[in-house]
Formats: sequence, C-alpha cells, structure tokens
Amino acid sequence: MRIGELAQKAGVTPRTIRYYENLGLLHPSEREGSGFRYYTANELARLQKIDCLKALGLTLEEIRSVIELYFEDSTGIRGKQKVLEILHKHLQETDEKIEALAQFRSELEANIASIQQYIEQAKSQ
Repeated sequence: MRIGELAQKAGVTPRTIRYYENLGLLHPSEREGSGFRYYTANELARLQKIDCLKALGLTLEEIRSVIELYFEDSTGIRGKQKVLEILHKHLQETDEKIEALAQFRSELEANIASIQQYIEQAKSQ
C-alpha cells in the first residue's frame, strides 16, 4: 500500500509517517523507481504499536528504544519488560515531582499566611 492508504488505515497523517521514518521508527518496505513508498501490514502493525506505546506515556525516543523488541520477539515479552522499566522510571519521576510540588505548595501557603498576617496587622494599626 502507498503512504496515503497506510495513513488512513492507521489513523495518522502521511506527514506523521514521514516523521516516524526520519526518527527510525518506521521503514517503507520498498520504493518504486518514481520514489513512491510502499508499505505492508508489518508497517501498519508498527504504527499501531507506536500508538499503543504513546498512549502509555512513552516518548518517541523511548518508543524507538523498545519498538524493535516487539517485532524481534514474537511473544512480546522483551518489549513489555523494557516498557515496564520505562514506566517504573516514569512513576519514580512522577513521585519526585509530586513531592517537589507538595513542598512548593507548603511554601506558598506559608507565604500567603505571612502576607495576610502582615496586611491584617497593618490594617489594625
């Protein structure tokens, strides 16, 4: 199939497909002499896997590090193990951000209370 048909079946734009090719996430099966790209069901499966991995919160760089594992290992276990490592890392980073935000929130509350107290004292004088 050509790029337009692949894009339609995958629910993406031809521009997205070209972008994924530039990133090394996708490769056309062959090129015609006139330069047209041709794709197979394998590329459609890759696009669908990319979409699933994006839905899990992986960046395109992270997807690039794991996508081949899904197509080299028919069980998908190696890919899932790598994704699990990435998701654990995301969870740890999220917990750290939550902790930092909680600290920032506490500081904001303290600053607000301090300023409110100052204003109240200034009004009563």
